[in-house]
Amino acid sequence: MKRPTLTVVAARAGVSKSSVSRVINGETTVAPEIRDVVMRAVRELGYVPNAAARNLVTRRTDAVAVVVSDPPKGVVSDDPLFSTVVRTVSRELEAVGRRVVLILAESDESRARVERYVAGGHVDGVMLVALHGADPLPAALARMGLPVASFNRTAATDVPYVALDNAGGAELAVRHLLERGRRRIATITGPLDLYESRERLEGYRATLRDTGRRSIVALGDFTRVSGAEAMRQLLEDDPDVDAVFAANDLMAIGALRTLHQAGRRVPDDVAVVGFDDIEAAAYTTPALTSVRSSMADQATATVRLLLALIEGGPRKPVIMPNELVVRESS
Repeated sequence: MKRPTLTVVAARAGVSKSSVSRVINGETTVAPEIRDVVMRAVRELGYVPNAAARNLVTRRTDAVAVVVSDPPKGVVSDDPLFSTVVRTVSRELEAVGRRVVLILAESDESRARVERYVAGGHVDGVMLVALHGADPLPAALARMGLPVASFNRTAATDVPYVALDNAGGAELAVRHLLERGRRRIATITGPLDLYESRERLEGYRATLRDTGRRSIVALGDFTRVSGAEAMRQLLEDDPDVDAVFAANDLMAIGALRTLHQAGRRVPDDVAVVGFDDIEAAAYTTPALTSVRSSMADQATATVRLLLALIEGGPRKPVIMPNELVVRESS
């Protein structure tokens, strides 16, 4: 059985081919009665639009690229929350009929391929994830004039983003430790080429600065191993440390292990607070106090920002709120 054409639909509906085309392509200028009669003919005939032809008319692909620009070590893409972000983004885009193209950009060569792919008109917009430092990709994509939204802040000031209140979350953690009577509060940072790491460090420093206390800083990279090593360094450099704010939960879990091995009781000797409130935080021993930030909500907000940009909406950044979940570790 031959597939019905636009001409056959127009004949069944008793309207012109151009009217059918406008209805199929979602134009809002079509009268409601014309739209109703065309859609009834479409259903009766089982008409399926030719996607390639429609894209030529609408200049849209109904596809969105989700670009993960992370080094081969996978500092962010190896995080357990990353799968939450990808699942949420896929679900949100598919719900509005958008196809998801997931692209990993781990090197200069792969980022160049991303630029060529996007310049080729294969997608209607780009969502960027896991950007480091002076990554040139956001600015390069923005120069193409294509809608681009970032999951977290980027170095490109003309790329709108959705970010957590990282500094505010760090302040929540440190003020909680101060209220618990802790006097020598250290921090374990994430990679400092990430905006969220720098913002969490600044929130920690600013809160201590307000109380006249000095900062005690050890560098980590968002992994359990780095948290354990940073905690060992802190104990060697300053044995009187009585609290630690880790810039994510994985590092906090690593710190808990080191403290246990060193015979330090948590929270009696050293209190520990993390950031993200991953599922494992509630199951550590003791259960981990953490700054809760919903990655799913952040991912949903980023998708909605990008879809709004595709429709010509405003390019305003969005900041997501945090809350502190207090458990036994503090």
